[in-house]
Amino acid sequence: MSGISRAGIAIVSFAAAAGFAPGAWGQAPSTGPSTELRTGSGQGYPAKAIRIVVPFPPGGTSDILARTIGPKLSTEWSQAVVVDNRPGAAGNIAAEHVARSPGDGYTLFITTVGIHAIHPSLYSKLPYDAIRDFTPITNLVMLPTVLTVHPSVPVRSVKELIALAKKRPGDLHYSSAGSGSQPHLTAEMFKTMAKVDLLHVPYKGAAQQLTDLVAGHVALTFATAPSAVPFIKSGQMRAIGVSSAKRASALPDVPTIAEGGVPGYEAVGWNGMMAPAGLSAPVLEKIHTTVVRVFRMRDVTERMISLAAEPITTTPAEFGAYIKTEIAKWAKVVKDSGAKLD
Repeated sequence: MSGISRAGIAIVSFAAAAGFAPGAWGQAPSTGPSTELRTGSGQGYPAKAIRIVVPFPPGGTSDILARTIGPKLSTEWSQAVVVDNRPGAAGNIAAEHVARSPGDGYTLFITTVGIHAIHPSLYSKLPYDAIRDFTPITNLVMLPTVLTVHPSVPVRSVKELIALAKKRPGDLHYSSAGSGSQPHLTAEMFKTMAKVDLLHVPYKGAAQQLTDLVAGHVALTFATAPSAVPFIKSGQMRAIGVSSAKRASALPDVPTIAEGGVPGYEAVGWNGMMAPAGLSAPVLEKIHTTVVRVFRMRDVTERMISLAAEPITTTPAEFGAYIKTEIAKWAKVVKDSGAKLD
């Protein structure tokens, strides 16, 4: 992790990205000691700019979520909201940064099933504790993964892909958003259940994962739906299966992988919002109430559905309990796949 330079971290202000003049989304007032003392009780929150830390580069599902709700949160809170992209180590760099940040409500985190449910079993040592170091706020979306191939690959169904992979074992390369990411484990589960040999090529996020497929450098990928749908609809890649139990509403003509020839196959990811541990109950309630209200706005819901993401919000307690069940579920997947990372 120490090899990742600060220059490689993208920090993008919504106000700057949108071309608004300073103050268009609200400026943080002076934060003296009295303001800080009130924050723990929820009074005066938020009193300054808020960061949403994203664990991957721009272009992936986590980034899409942050940039969709960020401007609306800024309006609701009359404060600047900044997207802080901190890619690397399959999201572990961002998770460690958030875990070490103050639990004051000014650092929020778009987490993933990989970071909070898969990594505790996949990595022999993590720089954070998935339960102890974070405050759950709400789940945001459930995400099917889409199995897609480059248009030059001569397959149009899961059965045809399996047949090709068995004919050419170890010859077909698939990209992922990184070792230990949910697309990686989804692919490993597919390899185990379909009894095929595919070669893994990890990248630092969904953007690189998908652009290299579009360029033809790899044959296929398992990508979270919001990242993949625009490329599928533009014809730059061909979708042949979705990982959920039911077909995705945004891709109604694409069968599930189970339908396509791997009975019982199902692997659904998710993204949610977290904060560092130690967040006071009043501030947590303010953040949760606002985030849920924003996420239930019609235009936000419609955007998520158009990208094959299922919007879902929960209470902090429900999200925390769900994460614990997911850790147990994915531990079995990791064990069965034989995957392990240092």
